[in-house]
Amino acid sequence: MTTIVVVGAGVSGLTCALQLAKQGDGSSITVIAKHMPGDYDPEYTSPFAGANVLPMALEPDTHWESQTWPVLSQLASTTPEAGIHFQKSILYRRAKDEAASFAGPLSDGLFLRNPWFKNLMPDFVDLPKDELPEGMSSGSSFTSVCINTAIYLPWLVGQCRARGVVFKRAVIKHISEASGLSHTGKKADVVINATGLLSSRLGGVMDKKVIPARGQVVVVRNETGGNMVCTSGTDDGNGDELCYIMQRAAGGGTILGGTYMKGNWDGVPDPNIATRIMKRAVEACPALTGGKGIEALDVIRHAVGLRPYREGGVRIEKEKIDGTWVVHNYGHGGWGYQGSWGCAFKVQELVDEVKSDLKIASKL
Repeated sequence: MTTIVVVGAGVSGLTCALQLAKQGDGSSITVIAKHMPGDYDPEYTSPFAGANVLPMALEPDTHWESQTWPVLSQLASTTPEAGIHFQKSILYRRAKDEAASFAGPLSDGLFLRNPWFKNLMPDFVDLPKDELPEGMSSGSSFTSVCINTAIYLPWLVGQCRARGVVFKRAVIKHISEASGLSHTGKKADVVINATGLLSSRLGGVMDKKVIPARGQVVVVRNETGGNMVCTSGTDDGNGDELCYIMQRAAGGGTILGGTYMKGNWDGVPDPNIATRIMKRAVEACPALTGGKGIEALDVIRHAVGLRPYREGGVRIEKEKIDGTWVVHNYGHGGWGYQGSWGCAFKVQELVDEVKSDLKIASKL
């Protein structure tokens, strides 16, 4: 069997480990990471995510999300223990943003009219004008999912362990160190680099295109009335602030967001930003407080996560470093969950190529 070490236990690393284990290699896979599900650190982004499916890609680069949606949809339908449920998503486009041909702080395809994902997401419709709040020029709704990360990440771990995958705590300074950390005692044939933001300073990778995109949220006990809401921009903040609201599955609370501050490493919640987030949320979704304002919000916690943004997009490719094949999968920014399975399928494809190369070499 091919010995594999996965570096990183966020949603990308765990999904890759599970996909690889499903191919029958589970007992030869080791996941190593500084942080594991249950930990909270701003640089361990996955626990802080909403998380949901709001397709963000532009049309030429849709495969990661389009391949992930069927998996998450199936889990929501059949596997309640994964912590995923269906929710109606409502997108509002502000008149001023559309007039400026501006796609919001994320600068992606989410808020475009007539988007590619209208044929992917169920029940996609454009909203009539009489259903639009003041200041909104257009809107759309469709069925999506919201993920309780506190349930889903441990579920991924459990699925991996059921297939023989071993988990180990480790801190490495160079990606080549990972090849010697397999629980089998053998040198790894393949290392999966799913280190996210760490790829910016990990020896052997040192990808300076990777920077944090600071995300600040407020988690509350209030419920939304069943809808996820997201608007294309805000009037009361900088260009890197936005408004989104989603209710996590299985009692996970409601996420009020947020920010997308590129290059900002500050892991401490800003109280002024938090106040703006809460004010926007109760205006966009009155059901949260029944019209009573932010004083009626029942706050669980304030939090900051640092998304692993990469200039030029995600990096999924293989290369040989110090004699060992490394398959990279990092730089997802804010779409790690909703592209996780599509990216894992590509990682599997690259690992299969490495296996073929190793077999050919062993016969020579």
